[in-house]
Amino acid sequence: MQAMWMTHRSMTADQSVKDQKLRPGTIKRIASYAIPYKSWLIAYLITVVIDALLVIATPLLIKRLIDDGVVPGNSSLVTWLALSVAVIALLDAIFNMIGRWYSARIGEGLIFDLRTQVFSHVQRQSIAFFTRTQTGALISRINQDVIGAQQAFTATLSGVISNVLSLILVLITMLFLSWQITVISLILLPLFLAPTKWVGKKLQRLTKDSFNLNAEMSSLMTERFNVSGALLVKLYGNEDLESQGFKERARKVAGIGILIALLNRSFFIALTSIAAIATAIAYGVGGHLAINQSITLGTLLAITTLLVRLYGPLTALSNVRVDVMTALVSFERVFEVLDLKPMVAEPETPSSLPQGALSIEFDHVGFRYPTADEISLASLESAARSDLVESGQVLRDISFMITAGSMTAVVGPSGAGKTTISSLIPRLYDVTEGSIKIGGVDLRNISLQELRDCIGIVPQDPHLFHETIAANLRYAKSDATEEELRAACDAAQILSLVDSLPQGFDTVVGERGHRLSGGEKQRLAIARVLLKRPQIVILDEATAHLDSENERLVHRALTAALTGRTSLVIAHRLSTVKAADQIIVLAEGKVVEKGNHDELLKEKGLYFELVSKQRFE
Repeated sequence: MQAMWMTHRSMTADQSVKDQKLRPGTIKRIASYAIPYKSWLIAYLITVVIDALLVIATPLLIKRLIDDGVVPGNSSLVTWLALSVAVIALLDAIFNMIGRWYSARIGEGLIFDLRTQVFSHVQRQSIAFFTRTQTGALISRINQDVIGAQQAFTATLSGVISNVLSLILVLITMLFLSWQITVISLILLPLFLAPTKWVGKKLQRLTKDSFNLNAEMSSLMTERFNVSGALLVKLYGNEDLESQGFKERARKVAGIGILIALLNRSFFIALTSIAAIATAIAYGVGGHLAINQSITLGTLLAITTLLVRLYGPLTALSNVRVDVMTALVSFERVFEVLDLKPMVAEPETPSSLPQGALSIEFDHVGFRYPTADEISLASLESAARSDLVESGQVLRDISFMITAGSMTAVVGPSGAGKTTISSLIPRLYDVTEGSIKIGGVDLRNISLQELRDCIGIVPQDPHLFHETIAANLRYAKSDATEEELRAACDAAQILSLVDSLPQGFDTVVGERGHRLSGGEKQRLAIARVLLKRPQIVILDEATAHLDSENERLVHRALTAALTGRTSLVIAHRLSTVKAADQIIVLAEGKVVEKGNHDELLKEKGLYFELVSKQRFE
């Protein structure tokens, strides 16, 4: 039965995988993952070998039971041999359970190792990697390809060893008992392979179609079941239309499922029927040989029992290359992710930041966003196509200094590079020209952990996890007490709202914080920054889409957040930057003006135009 299941699994796999070429060193690298499980793997393979030996023990005992027990009428021997057959069956069950335990421990251990390694590695990738990578493709690597890889050490390895060993032992035993019946049995082998190949081609196509349709259905549910998608559907009143579209996809999946079920049943019925026919032929030929006393009756029964255990391994091994290559290619796809080096790397010998307030200096900084070849894998993204226009140079020769404890605002028209500047300071990207220094130290010489510990950011659309308010706040400081949470929320003008909720800090905010208004999310994000107590605060359009009341509350919260800290404010509403010690005006990636509010108004340049335009609006 296990051999038939392996055959079925091989048939549903993509047959083209057997023609793929592995990169040099892949096998050696795969073997290194088995080292921590070496003793368990050896024990597991021992159980596989013992199980294969037990396959031929029972037929041989049956032969002796008939020839030496039943025919001569030796009742004591019959009893002893019958008990022996029962003991072997019990041992077979025990070793199967032991083997399954080892297989589970090895398999789940490998899955744990690979998943945690891939997850940790992906976490270290730059933000550019995530802007291009398809989330579904990445999750598939962590889930499906990791599971496919672990089968190399469990199902595939044990199946190959078990089938090869069983096939050798069964063939030798059958040839020893009756070479005539063995030869006839091998001649019938094509009858087994024919339905396997025919059904296999059909199943491959249907299985691929089923995967694609299920992926479409999952994508539809993901888009429609998140808050934004559900809101859009309801606003346009398209619930019936969406249900009809989903029903059509689900009907196709159901139709393919019925065809696959019928093909699977046809396959197992065909193999069972052919095995029955082969057994009948063996009984017919063997019966005549027994009548002519060429073989004994016990030999006939033993060889027909072994015959059932001959075709399964032969059929399974006919597709062994597909099984092996599927597992190896899964490993290689996992290695493809692990071998992708993060664009933003840790310094080999990091320098420490000075204590106290920190200055920020941009020294002739140039920047362009990385291309797809530099940051991602074509197999993980739909965006990695040559027909896409690359960003080109975004920042050109940017130089300015933010003194420690001061506030600098960056303004300019859309696309000028304001948000890019805010992304370079925490090293979400690395500059392509020049350098950025914090406290006189080049960013690239500071450990990422220390750098990001000293920076707090409030973005235009702050992200909140689908967890409680307390959990979202403690993302900044995991050991924060309730008193600290309350103090931070009080300073951020959000404590009264939290206290008014029935569950207080234990209130779940919903997906992306959709249970809160935009202003409430902003103030929670400010509370999170206050809890972190960074030396540098970056505000990226933090009040861009707020109404006047929420803007007033957020401004009051920002006053607490910025006091005594070096701050960089990216602003579209120029009313928020009047109090800045310095205002940097950007246009087309260049600094075109620099000064405070009054100085820039007197120059009557781009800043004056922007202010005048907003007053007019």
